Amino acid sequence: MGFLLLSLVSSIMGAGGRMTEKEREKQELLGRAGAGEIFQRAPTDKPAFTLAQIKKAIPPHCFQRSVIKSFSYVVYDLVIIASLLYAALVWIPALPAMQQLGAWPLYWAAQGCVMTGVWVLAHECGHHAFSDYLLLDNIVGLVLHSCLLVPYFSWKYSHRRHHANTGSLEHDEVYVPKKKEALPWYTPYIYNNPVGRLGYIVVQLTLGWPMYLALNTSGRPYPRFVCHYDPYGPMYSELERAQVFISDAGVLAVSLALLKLASAFGFWWVVRVYGVPLLIVNAWLVVITYLAHTHPALPHYDSTEWDWLRGALATMDRDLGVLNRVFHNTTDTHVAHHLFSSIPHYHAMEATKAIKPILGEYYQLESNPLAKATWRSAKECIYVQPEDRKGVFWYSNKF
Repeated sequence: MGFLLLSLVSSIMGAGGRMTEKEREKQELLGRAGAGEIFQRAPTDKPAFTLAQIKKAIPPHCFQRSVIKSFSYVVYDLVIIASLLYAALVWIPALPAMQQLGAWPLYWAAQGCVMTGVWVLAHECGHHAFSDYLLLDNIVGLVLHSCLLVPYFSWKYSHRRHHANTGSLEHDEVYVPKKKEALPWYTPYIYNNPVGRLGYIVVQLTLGWPMYLALNTSGRPYPRFVCHYDPYGPMYSELERAQVFISDAGVLAVSLALLKLASAFGFWWVVRVYGVPLLIVNAWLVVITYLAHTHPALPHYDSTEWDWLRGALATMDRDLGVLNRVFHNTTDTHVAHHLFSSIPHYHAMEATKAIKPILGEYYQLESNPLAKATWRSAKECIYVQPEDRKGVFWYSNKF
């Protein structure tokens, strides 16, 4: 438990790890963005390489999925979760009152991180990266995501459209930036002062994920109200609606189980054991997604310029140090994941290493401390506007 907490602190305050000297030099340029200095933007010209050429550079075994290996990670995470839960139920209550005050945050941090890893494994099921059997992937994904109060199929379909339209101002599904003229009048008062900016970050970390699922906050606009729990919403097709009902049933079943636990052991017992770690999971999801797609170095495109490959490349790998392993490398292989989402996480590092020479400057990696990176993105990335080239949009914060 203590190791995971140290990992969390290390990642927030100053993650480091697998960067080469050249990448560290590039990182220093990117890190200066927060001070208003010049930084290195990703290229926006159509790349000279093709998706087929990128795929050819990846060893063929990286695309192979193993049921046994995939399940081994599920079992590994669940054993740690069960061990931490045992500690919370047996060891922590036996401690003196003052020591309990320190032990509970340790439990929450560690359990939240490991549960985030389980979330990532369920996410792999949604990409058919868990096994060669689609039904098995869907069953495992439904169970794991439902236990984390995520509507599995509902999010699977919206997330699939995010992968199909990454970087598109018109069709991307999540963290779609607004143009300056579309911002509400109060925007400068929130983002242009530290108190408002901090409030925005806190709201995002605590309510951002449930608000996206329930209200489509930060998602693309639709003709009418959109909700991940609504089978008849405009987000879903006729063929997808039955599975959205199944997703709702999964979340409802877990919610009812939590209510039974609350009646048996008390509301605050459930909050301490499950609720706070889940809040940490939700915060990690927001941080991971936000920082992967919201960065001053990353472009967005309108329909006149967008194509799938450039959109998929408009994302950022992030080195979280020791937490890379806890999160099954979802942050430091994000570029490869957007190019080939069915690659299992246990091959993603090898695939990333193989494609970096092909991608060259199109590959983006950052290792700034999470707190600094989040603050900078909230400060610098308020709206997008075209600059030297029509159809290519960059983040700005000038009012």
